[in-house]
Amino acid sequence: MTSRTVLITGATSGIGAHAARLLLDRGHRVAVTGRNETKLRAFLNAAGHSDRLLGITADASDWHATYSAVTRTVEHFGALHAAVANAGVSSPDYQRTKGATLCDGDPTLWPPMILTNVLGPALLAKAALPHLEATSGRMVLIGSVAGVKNAPANLYSATKWAVTGLAENLRMHATTRGIGVTLINPGMTDSPFWPGDYAPSFALAPEHVAEAICFALNQPAGVDLNTLTIRPIGQPI
Repeated sequence: MTSRTVLITGATSGIGAHAARLLLDRGHRVAVTGRNETKLRAFLNAAGHSDRLLGITADASDWHATYSAVTRTVEHFGALHAAVANAGVSSPDYQRTKGATLCDGDPTLWPPMILTNVLGPALLAKAALPHLEATSGRMVLIGSVAGVKNAPANLYSATKWAVTGLAENLRMHATTRGIGVTLINPGMTDSPFWPGDYAPSFALAPEHVAEAICFALNQPAGVDLNTLTIRPIGQPI
């Protein structure tokens, strides 16, 4: 694809960081956000390409921070061609116990997960759509296989089902304005989502999901690639 400006939320590690590096290596301009300023600075220093990389400290679940990130990206690079709603988390109780459920989990730990996973993509869409309409751009939402396959009493799964629904109703709206919408559903991926050595041995490398993001962004004008579900061979669900 020709050189474009792409904003990726939650891109200081994992899938988002690999996607940012891949896009930079291919000549694009990239803005990345992260909540932790120290991690963001470390990523910027390691990634290089300082003339084409913008780092913004922002919480994806905060409207003012998200709006500011989009505005700063457009002001810095002159346009926005794609926005990737990548920021996503699971709750600490789910990570600690390798699968806490609605029945045995700690409800005081759930709000940040719900706000980041559900509200975050909606806020990015609201802030980015006017700019994407101006460039006939694309909105990419990072969902999950957990958003198409249920698990017993799994609230994380429910948040990703919400992303699946958002992607479809957003597509119905955005495509009337010339904007593509793609939902990417990764299976189990070796990323900081998994604490310690919890990631399955067969988990996808985050680079593979990053390639899927680039594939979506590389679709020609007039083509709307709606859903990509990517599982590692060996994933049982």
